[in-house]
Amino acid sequence: MSTRRLLTALALGGALLLGGCTGDDDGSAPADERLDAAASALEDAESFEISLSTPELPSGAKGLLSAKGVGDHSPAFEGEVTVVAGGASIGADVIAVDGKVYAKTGFAPVWAPLDPASLGAPDPAALVGKDSDSGLGSLLGATEDVEAGDQSRDGKQVLTEITGTIPGGRIQDLIPSADESADFDVTYRLTDDDELHDATLTGPFYGDADVTYTLTLDPRDEPADITAP
Repeated sequence: MSTRRLLTALALGGALLLGGCTGDDDGSAPADERLDAAASALEDAESFEISLSTPELPSGAKGLLSAKGVGDHSPAFEGEVTVVAGGASIGADVIAVDGKVYAKTGFAPVWAPLDPASLGAPDPAALVGKDSDSGLGSLLGATEDVEAGDQSRDGKQVLTEITGTIPGGRIQDLIPSADESADFDVTYRLTDDDELHDATLTGPFYGDADVTYTLTLDPRDEPADITAP
């Protein structure tokens, strides 16, 4: 090979190597940038259909089993919540608005004020608060050691996993009984448009035993229009 051809080949090879180092292997944006875009999309949504659940709590634990409903950034939430207290599951219709939480159960079918912290549960409106430390966009921004993972499907959607950890102090804003000193593992699944499809959070929410919560979101274009009962 002539000297000119050798230099040309080396230059092309170097350009290819540099090009391969400028982003993720599939040509998409870096994982942390994709999380930032997902957080921005959450902030721009008018409201959400939201679900947060775990299959079970550790024996003797008091806390949140599931929450499902609609919320917006005001912040406000309206839906159904199930907590575990005294070894029994208790379901209730819940409205959280203007910093207050109201519940209505089958045992007492009238709306009454509720302190969710007394049941080891969060104010469900805090899940979607734009400015709250426990708001979902804030949690995305607090994620550390971010890495892109595998791809999976939900129907026709191709989703990209992004893993990381969230300091326990931030998780405690979401679930009051969470261990403040621990790091919680998180796996997000993002759409090709960098919108959050779902997330799983695993760690010591109640004592030493690890619990996994699964969170799903479906952004909506209209406000939730939630008012106090």
